[in-house]
Amino acid sequence: MLRRRAAFAAPLLLLPAARGAAAAERVIFGLDWKAEAEYGGFYQAVATGIYAAHGLEVTIAEGGPQLNHVQLLLAGRQQFDLAGGRAVEFARLDLPFVAVAALFQKDESVLIAHPGTGVHGFADLKGRPIEVAADVRAGWWRFLAHKYGYSNAQVRPYTFNLAPFLADRMMVQEGYLGSEPFLIREEAHFDPVVLPIADAGYLGYGNVIATSRRLIAENPGVVQRFVDASILGWRSYLHEDPAPADALIRRANPDMPQALIDYGRAVMIRHGIVESGDALRLGIGAMTDARWAAYYRTMAAVGVYPTGIDVKRGYTLRFVNQRVGL
Repeated sequence: MLRRRAAFAAPLLLLPAARGAAAAERVIFGLDWKAEAEYGGFYQAVATGIYAAHGLEVTIAEGGPQLNHVQLLLAGRQQFDLAGGRAVEFARLDLPFVAVAALFQKDESVLIAHPGTGVHGFADLKGRPIEVAADVRAGWWRFLAHKYGYSNAQVRPYTFNLAPFLADRMMVQEGYLGSEPFLIREEAHFDPVVLPIADAGYLGYGNVIATSRRLIAENPGVVQRFVDASILGWRSYLHEDPAPADALIRRANPDMPQALIDYGRAVMIRHGIVESGDALRLGIGAMTDARWAAYYRTMAAVGVYPTGIDVKRGYTLRFVNQRVGL
């Protein structure tokens, strides 16, 4: 599913990686939103020369609501992109792409409520108005609605604007762990109740790297090097000095304040977004057959996907689960 969060208006920028040897292979990598902390590991791999050390000259292309990076992959205009949970869709539609790594073991989507209104968990949201976008209504909303007994009568249009939520104490809205809670605190001076959908048992991966079957067939080495370097970039961003990546993020997205970048990085660490579950055993970027199968079963059970899809056609474990750098 596509991701949403409060938009920070910024022009699309292409950030060239630091150049390594003359023979470095050029790679264009498409994000699914504007530059922010949630992409920090990729920017860190550019800024600190990790990609260059792996023989890659990487250009990071920001995303946004008007861009379709899958189409750019299909046209051969970029080599990798972030695909969210689209691996199932790749398999369903027989598209020539596969997921090759999942940098987020947990989806960062959340539901947000006002404090002091009786909301302590997902079960307390039954019957309350909830702002969700159309694609969410067709995705993880169905999982939550089935599990907690929500009805579509509760749904309100999500306007990507905090005003309706702030004006109504009983309103609940979707958001992103590293964005809206911070923005609400800054604008309204209170800490909202934040309910991560991963804590409700939602099994979708996040920051999933996808590439074409053609590139894997013709140049598997560049796929492996890109995945390995991205993993090392994330380890560096989370455990070393994040300043190199942060500087590139602010250059790409000048309206992104450093305080929000710091907040986004901190919540990723605190909630184990990158390093939890299978990643603790198999390394950053881990994916497993069992996890993909369980995700598909839960979403097919609530009508998001039809039954009978061969989900394994939408991803490969060839390039991950290798505990890179350890």
